[in-house]
Order: sequence, then structure tokens, then C-alpha cells
Amino acid sequence: MSGKKRRLDQEDDEQSNVGGRTGSSFQISRRKFLSMSALAGCAAAGFPASAYSTPEFRGWPESYGMLTDITACVGCRSCEKACNKANEMPAPDKPFEDGTVFKERRWPSAKTLTVVNRYENPDNPFVPVYRKIQCNHCMEPACATACPIHAYTKTPEGAVTYNPDLCFGCRYCVIACPFNMPGYDYESALEPRIVKCILCHGRIIEGQLPACAEACPGGALTFGRRNDIVKLARKRIMDSPQKYIDHIYGEHEAGGTAWLYISGVPFKQLGFPDNLPRKPMIELTRGYLSSVPVIFTTFPALFGMIYALTKNRDKTPLKEDDLKHTSGGEK
Repeated sequence: MSGKKRRLDQEDDEQSNVGGRTGSSFQISRRKFLSMSALAGCAAAGFPASAYSTPEFRGWPESYGMLTDITACVGCRSCEKACNKANEMPAPDKPFEDGTVFKERRWPSAKTLTVVNRYENPDNPFVPVYRKIQCNHCMEPACATACPIHAYTKTPEGAVTYNPDLCFGCRYCVIACPFNMPGYDYESALEPRIVKCILCHGRIIEGQLPACAEACPGGALTFGRRNDIVKLARKRIMDSPQKYIDHIYGEHEAGGTAWLYISGVPFKQLGFPDNLPRKPMIELTRGYLSSVPVIFTTFPALFGMIYALTKNRDKTPLKEDDLKHTSGGEK
């Protein structure tokens, strides 16, 4: 694979026993603790969150992207199954072959990075329309700009990746995303974690296809250079104007995304946001961050951590020597 490569930063995950007692079950990474402490210091000094936000970035011209041809999707959910396996996600509550999941609107969450939903076809009620949903990997991602600790990275390959070791749970990214994509794992109260598609970045840098594209049996997913798939999408629309609406979703929305869509049904009817500006959401994000100090998210996180440490210390079993001292002598 040609072009400049950037691998995910492999941070030192050495654990530091902050509780101060051997045997304490509550541990956080040294890097996360220092990051939270640094943010708290800046907040106390009065620095706005925008001082830590990602600078403006105009994308990588040779980056990759994905084209979803909604007219070719049959709702087989092979992409869901392949994504689940490639990312070692937990097994779903219902098998991937169970079509009853289409009775409700689903959304990517901490348990699944992508889902396929079914919609009524206004032109043919007997042939439904299916839409695959996942992170759209913006060319200038608002999540990366909103994140005060740089947990997000827009890679040269086009994927927007996420480093959970840096996250302290402020959820600015969830608020900033125009597509409502980052999923927050609320079950991990002491270890904040965002769960989102990363476009199989590890597979891409090794020259492989993303798992969903490799598994799609109907040709609904096409992976390649973003410039090339934009041309492919435009050609399909021009060659079959009666089949497609004249719109490549993601070409310009919110400054453009790496994940593009073409459809025979208006995108609004499939749940796509239809009121997004053509310019990136970065400017809006910066305005938000400059008006909200880090203190409103950092201090609650620090206080929660301190509470957890104190609470856990009380529950830490005493060693035998401690029992001797507290009981007034040997048993």
C-alpha cells in the first residue's frame, strides 16, 4: 500500500495502584490519571477547553473511503456479523439470521459498531429498503476537535480512530458529532469508554479490506480511495438516473465524510440528517468549547475517581498482619 502511513499510537498501559494498598482492585493507567490532573489544573487556571481542541485540519487527499449503495443492500446483515467477529464484540442477543430485529430501529452502541435497519419503500411497499449505520468518518471530524484530551485521530487512511486509554468520559464527542455516532459504554462507570467503528483501520494499513466490505455478498459496499468512489457514485447516478436520486450523501455534508451513500429513496426518509451545512462542523464545535470551561466535565470526573478510590479502600481485605494489630494480638 502506497502513501504515508500512521499507525495507532501504542501508549504505555502500565497500571499504577492509585489506591495506595496492595491488593486494591481499583486501578487506572498512569497516563489517564496524569491527563485528568493536567486538565483539572488548566481548568482551575481558567483556560477554556478550546485551548486543548484539535487544530483545523483539511483532511488527507489520498485517504480511503466506503461507498454504500443502498439500492443493492438486501438486509442480510453479513456486514454486522463480520464486524462483530473482526472486532471481537459480544454475541448479539438475537442471531444475525433473525429478521425480527428489523421490527425496531437500532443504533450502534457499546455492543455493536454497525447495524442495519429496514425502512418502507415509498415506490414499492413489497420491496423494503435497508440502511447500514456506522461512524461516517468525517473528513474534518467534530469529535476530534471537541475532545479536550486528543483521544481521537484522523488517520492518513481516512479512518477516525479512538484511544480509550486517554478518555476520561466528558462525552464532548457525543454532543459534537452531527451524525450522533459515538456510543458511550454506560456499564463501565469507572473506565469511561467510547465505542465506534474505526473503519477496520488495522486491516487497512495491512492492505486488507474492512471486514464489512469483504463480507458483503451483494456488492452494496465498495472500498477504495475516496476520490475514486466519489467518481464511481457519480457515474452510477448518471448511468441510471431512474434508479438513483441525484445526491451523493457524505460528499459535502458537514465538510464531507469518508463513508458515502447513494440511494433510490430520499435520504431523509431513511433517517439521515438532512439539515447539515456543507462546511465542517469544526467552527460550531470551537464556539461551543470556547464557551464551556473544562471544569464542568473534569472536576466531576476527578471527584468520581476520588470517591471510587475511597470507597474501594474501605472494601479492601486486610492482610493477616493487619488483623493481628486490630484485634489486639494474635489469635
